[in-house]
Amino acid sequence: MTQTPISDPAHTDLWLRDPVHRQWLLEEARHQLSFFDGSLRDDGGFDLLDWDGSVLPRDGQELHTSTRMVHSYALGKIIGHPGSDRMIDAGMDYIWNMHRDTEHGGYLWSIDETGIKTDTKLAYGHVFVLLAASSAKKAGHPDADRLFDDITEVLDRHFWDETAGLLRDEFSRDFTPFSTYRGLNANMHGVEGFLAAFEATGDAVWLDRAGRILDFFTDRIASAHDWRIPEHYTEDWQVDPDYEGNPIFRPAGTTPGHSLEIARLALQHWDLSGRPDTTAPERARKLIEQALTDAWLPDGGLAYTLHPGGDIDKPGCYFWPVAEAIAAIASLQKTGGTMTDESWYRRLWTFANERLIDHERGGWYPEVAPDGQPMAEQFPGKPDIYHSLQATLYPLATGISRQGDDGFPAGA
Repeated sequence: MTQTPISDPAHTDLWLRDPVHRQWLLEEARHQLSFFDGSLRDDGGFDLLDWDGSVLPRDGQELHTSTRMVHSYALGKIIGHPGSDRMIDAGMDYIWNMHRDTEHGGYLWSIDETGIKTDTKLAYGHVFVLLAASSAKKAGHPDADRLFDDITEVLDRHFWDETAGLLRDEFSRDFTPFSTYRGLNANMHGVEGFLAAFEATGDAVWLDRAGRILDFFTDRIASAHDWRIPEHYTEDWQVDPDYEGNPIFRPAGTTPGHSLEIARLALQHWDLSGRPDTTAPERARKLIEQALTDAWLPDGGLAYTLHPGGDIDKPGCYFWPVAEAIAAIASLQKTGGTMTDESWYRRLWTFANERLIDHERGGWYPEVAPDGQPMAEQFPGKPDIYHSLQATLYPLATGISRQGDDGFPAGA
């Protein structure tokens, strides 16, 4: 199929440039933030919220919840959301005084009212601590350097494998290894945290580490698996096709949403590196196009997982792959995309607008049933602002990077 470059001056109606669409994105971001303002507890923790904004029964606060809230409200501060500092302050205090393990170092996965609920030390959670510290640093938080320095030391000592150029996944509380599992998910979010750290500090070591992870997954692995990325690996980084763990965090096979996410991160890394003459944009495009081709469902939305050959395994339609697809396509368009990219951008936002966004109360429904109605089979309530907020803000960023010095427009 012949694709028309979006740089063609004949095309002036691109949604990324449309003032009406850009204003809608900004308003949607603010509506989400207003909804999640209600999650802050008196003790400084964050409750999970039901669809109507009421508080769900507590079952421990997980590290990725605490850290993503800090990051999300740092973005909220950029767009002038009132009360963002209050949310950042609460999250930073909770990470430092509740999740931080003063006995063994590192950060505990889950805390409840009685203390430690789950004491494992996961790379997945620790790289989100780095993301929170970096975003808080960009937002000018007074405790950001303290958190940044501490998490850097923990990542260097325990999680970063310099020989492999990848992250180890999991340890017991005292950092004794309890498995040899290696995975895509923690490393992908490691790239996210490393790029945020580079943006916050200018230290090229973070850019280099992110690049090493991206080269492994988007070049060596994806190119050998028809531009799909297996999720699970052995200790020596061989694909483990038989592994299946937690159905949300570690599903079997491949996850198209992760292909979209890591493709966007590859474009961000390329952009922050000065847009060198590499194959990064080509690799990102192949990952994005393959994921959308494989996973787009007949009635819209993206299937959650695929079998290794690309057939759909788990067809459940969740909110976060759609959010990541929007961010990935928007980033691709900023490199000089095609009208097919524009069609996908519109299709994805149309689906999100009609099926996922709660226009009355704010936030996104996490799942869509086969009949197109919201459901809560895997995710209770509205569990997350991080993915959906970024879907609204990546298109507004001046460049590919989410947190560039130009920030987001105060109005659009």
